[in-house]
Amino acid sequence: MAIHAPYDLAIDFGGDTFPVSGSHPRLSWKPSVNGPVPAGHELDLRVEGRCAQTFQPPVHEHLFVDWPARALRSRERVRWRVRTQTGAGFSPWSAWHAFEAGLFDEDWTAHWITPEDAPHDARCSPGSRPARILRTTFTSPEDLRRARLYATALGVYEVFINGERVGATELAPGSSSYDRTVYAQAADAAPYMRVGRNTIEIVLSDGWYRGQVGAFRIPADWGELLAARLELHLDLMDGSHQVVRTDGHWTSTLSLITRADLMEGQSVDLAAPEAPELGVLVDAITAPPTIDWSPAPPVRRIESRPPVSVAQLPGGAWIADFGQNASGWLRVTDLGPAGTRTVIEHGEHLDPATGDLTTTHLDTTRPEDGAPVPFIQRDEVVSSGTAGEVFEPRHTVHGFRYARLHRGPDAAAPPLTGITMQVVHSDLRPTASFACGNEDLNRLHEAVRWSFRGNAVDVPTDCPTRERIGWTGDYQVFASTAALLYDVSGFSRKWLRSVREDQLDDGRIANFSPDGRRTKRHLDDRLAKMTGSAGWGDAIVLVPWTLYEMYGDRGVLAENFDAAVRWVEWALATAKAARHPSRVKRSAVPLPHEEFVWDGSFHWGEWGEPKPRAANGTPIDTRKQDRAAWQKRDNGEVGTAFLRRSTAVLADTAHVLGRAEEAARYGELSERVKDAWRTEFLDPATSRTTVDTQASHVRALAFDLIPDKHREAVASRLVELVRAAGGHLGTGFLATADLLPVLADTGYADVAYEVLLQRTPPSWLAMLDRGATTVWEDWDGVDEHGAPHESLNHYSKGAVIRFLYTHTLGLRQALGSVAWESFVVAPVPHPSVNWARGSYDGPRGTITVEWRSTDDAMEIAVDVPPASTATVVFPDGEEIKAGPGRFTACRTVVESTRRIS
Repeated sequence: MAIHAPYDLAIDFGGDTFPVSGSHPRLSWKPSVNGPVPAGHELDLRVEGRCAQTFQPPVHEHLFVDWPARALRSRERVRWRVRTQTGAGFSPWSAWHAFEAGLFDEDWTAHWITPEDAPHDARCSPGSRPARILRTTFTSPEDLRRARLYATALGVYEVFINGERVGATELAPGSSSYDRTVYAQAADAAPYMRVGRNTIEIVLSDGWYRGQVGAFRIPADWGELLAARLELHLDLMDGSHQVVRTDGHWTSTLSLITRADLMEGQSVDLAAPEAPELGVLVDAITAPPTIDWSPAPPVRRIESRPPVSVAQLPGGAWIADFGQNASGWLRVTDLGPAGTRTVIEHGEHLDPATGDLTTTHLDTTRPEDGAPVPFIQRDEVVSSGTAGEVFEPRHTVHGFRYARLHRGPDAAAPPLTGITMQVVHSDLRPTASFACGNEDLNRLHEAVRWSFRGNAVDVPTDCPTRERIGWTGDYQVFASTAALLYDVSGFSRKWLRSVREDQLDDGRIANFSPDGRRTKRHLDDRLAKMTGSAGWGDAIVLVPWTLYEMYGDRGVLAENFDAAVRWVEWALATAKAARHPSRVKRSAVPLPHEEFVWDGSFHWGEWGEPKPRAANGTPIDTRKQDRAAWQKRDNGEVGTAFLRRSTAVLADTAHVLGRAEEAARYGELSERVKDAWRTEFLDPATSRTTVDTQASHVRALAFDLIPDKHREAVASRLVELVRAAGGHLGTGFLATADLLPVLADTGYADVAYEVLLQRTPPSWLAMLDRGATTVWEDWDGVDEHGAPHESLNHYSKGAVIRFLYTHTLGLRQALGSVAWESFVVAPVPHPSVNWARGSYDGPRGTITVEWRSTDDAMEIAVDVPPASTATVVFPDGEEIKAGPGRFTACRTVVESTRRIS
């Protein structure tokens, strides 16, 4: 049998049209699609201007291989390939993979330049500031061999050469903790240039740097002045080199973008007269951040969707329905005669009585003073009447399914063909597929996938509308599901860098990152006092571990280890020093175990549990009724459970990194925290948690908090609570992802499917039945009257689809496996699902699973990639080992559901 070449070569950096690395990129590839287990790998590296370097075996790893040569220098170009050594010899060489080193921070010679009149923008209210243009001209010689553009900004920017936009990255330079890091972008500029005189322009707006942030739309606190930095490197045929750079010779002017804000929207006056040119301020940014190169893929326009319907309202406005809630903007190609003003408002829902757009469910009030903060996502354009004119607001982004377009009662209707939704988010590579014999579950899978897509605009956000910030708890919950659906390795590493950079001096992790509110600098702020929550701050421990397990990246553990230690040490110290008033009342002197009960500081708790209902059936929001009491409630069970989990994972992390002393310390501490949880929150007489909620019992089982002798009784109590809720779940953000796996793994797969397939609220299918195309923040996101509540695109509760992969399809990593070295295929069938098929394109290759069942038999087929092994488990418990290649088997099935230990 012929041995195929390795494939899917990659480095751990992103890029636009080509990958751009730092000085020490790590190399990864996938082994041959057939053939024996590799004995080693041979690398062939070609760095332009150097001799070729070949690295003989043993290079035993194929994931995140450390850069084997000397450090790359700025702008060096690399080609590399790999072949595999086996007992039978070498495989063919892989295809070449090419990348370039970026322009490193220490090698930039350009200045940071600021529009001369930009300081006047501070007088404008946030959300209403115009965009600026920075401009220069240069001469390009005839003998141009290569042109590379390197640029970044404090603000959102685009670059144009001779009127043509360079590159395909949107919303550059992306969201980061700008006090520490800003990412640069590189592009091939040669296609846009002409011999002789050329013009280069930077369009610059507030973006994440000083635009509005969060539900209360408070301006970001990164800095007051916009700035850009750019270098255009021209390599000539004779070997010489020229650089065009930002400096004092550039000019600035107002752009046609009269208002630009990522949250509020963008206005463009295409008929405006040309503004006068002014100078620039040079190096007005006194403490610029480090320029680096992102490990994440860029934000791009991923697809274009025409409306499924356009309806006119009595007042003359038009409602366009795109059939899918998503993130992005509208592209309008018919702007009408000169002077025509088109106003576009965006939202997730239509008023059931009028059919008009409604966004009142996203309005908020500031807690400090009760001031209303209305939700606005509005774009405007004034036409110049020029043929071929197009409006596409690339200095904002919206979360919406519906758009309301208005041109006045006498204006022509927007043509159906002239309006498209541009879906915009990080260009993540899809890695998974799922389908089964239950169409409701297929619809749920798609809704969750779209929900994550809408919240993956450079960083993982909570919602693409009201807040649009990177809440740590949301991604902590969803990261393992995200890592099934997409390759989120670089995307997550980029975000984690901001989490580290936003960490408070005392070790607390900010509630969200990048933290434009800069909590670490405003410790007396209300938000600072609500920072340090279990389940949220634990992201710094748990997300890196998820990435390590999924991708085999030890580097991500090392990058985040110190920050994780600081977080856990703060939590341990807080558990020891602070006590909840209820325990003080119980005993003025702390009981011995209370040293490890984390109850005396603020926790968000089991956020998003179904609300209790009044006698008339309306939901009761206890948080809004008495906010002070809600903030003071006892969340010690949640805090202590997560303290146990994070100390245990930190011990495992230290072990992987070879830090034996820390591994022993945190391993011992995790046991002491577990004992404290058992003492305080487990009633041994009844085998119930003292909190006695669905969520607390789920945590007890999922986090391995209880002795084995109590597991069956705790699981039984969880089922009782589900039954008492009428077959409905009662969990929120933190426990929902584990609810169904816990039920199935303790022998109650029938109950897990009952909850999953529940059609009345609170449930996932109730969302779909009421028109959801993404997951809602609130279980009653759209009530029985059709009225919306809270965000209608919040992915956290969508973590349920992990169950569709691990149990319905039956695909999961084996216990202790890393990077899918070994996995289990153990379907958990149900009468409502008689077949399932799916795939996961993981770090070792593509796994495919398909099974079908009849009344008395089940057939399973599995493709096992190279360097992986599988265990196939039939519902009767029979286990069959499978190595690389195709596996098929059929067995008689006695029971349709089973228990998995």
